[in-house]
Amino acid sequence: MSQNIPVIDLAPIFSGFTEGKQQVAAEVGRALETVGFFYISGHDVPEELVRQLRDEAYTFFALPIEEKMKVRRPAPEITRGYDPPAQQSLSATRGKVSPSDLQEGFGMGGFDFAPDDPYYNTGLGHYFFAPNLWPAEPLALRPVLEKYHTALKSLATKIMQIFALALDLKEDFFDNKVDKTGAHIRLNKYPAQPRPPETGQLRSGAHTDYGTLTILYGEDTPGGLQAMGAHGEWIDIHPPPGSFIVNIGDSMARWTNDRWLSTLHRVVNPSREHATSERLSVAFFHAANYDTELRCLKSCEIPGELPKYESTFYAAYYIDKLMKSRQTVSA
Repeated sequence: MSQNIPVIDLAPIFSGFTEGKQQVAAEVGRALETVGFFYISGHDVPEELVRQLRDEAYTFFALPIEEKMKVRRPAPEITRGYDPPAQQSLSATRGKVSPSDLQEGFGMGGFDFAPDDPYYNTGLGHYFFAPNLWPAEPLALRPVLEKYHTALKSLATKIMQIFALALDLKEDFFDNKVDKTGAHIRLNKYPAQPRPPETGQLRSGAHTDYGTLTILYGEDTPGGLQAMGAHGEWIDIHPPPGSFIVNIGDSMARWTNDRWLSTLHRVVNPSREHATSERLSVAFFHAANYDTELRCLKSCEIPGELPKYESTFYAAYYIDKLMKSRQTVSA
């Protein structure tokens, strides 16, 4: 079923020609109306940067647990720092009860903003712009993550412009709604499973993302990502070499009145014959500014019907989902 997820070449969006952008927008719109996922090639992110990040991430996760715990995530609402194994249950965001997910993680977020701007350092800024926590080793982890964050934030801004064109809006419609994005990165390490998981326990429980879009680098190894198809079937995600996986989150579904799909997805366990297989993924979670209102777009209204969702602000929606994912485990 993986053929249902298209590969979209983004090279035309860097050319500046309107015709090329419109072509990409049409392809993106079709993908988001049908499966909510697509692969991207021609994304302009250097392969060497991705390789460096992968190597540094594996080096960090190979450290003794006591070293990693020195930069432990300081509070449930903070997305910075290290999460030891089994510290969240993503299925809980949908009201499902299941054992904690079989993964450990490390998070970082924006760093290139004015430190004296109250938007970032007061009130809700605490949730989205907390200081990053950096381990003593490996030394290269910080610069490569900062470079990767910068590259993907720029890419996400361009994809949001393509989203606007696909929705019959001006290309810059979303620009002032994501210019202070709390976008963050999570390194996900899925350890080997020498013991069988508990009943109902996965590497990552079934969930939808919360923001505008996710750009994912994921190793194509046993125990990988699956997305739910239109008929309730699970589709294996097998990204072509050099590509990223892109899916939208609930914010875009709300903005588009479910014209675009925020698709349920999960990370399954490897079979017992591959139980020694580890896996790494790098998720870039892009989001609207935290004070942005998520209200049904005019171009997505259905004549004679009320919007499917009440208007809300991104911060309220995100914080509710985040805390649900972590309420069953200690911080």
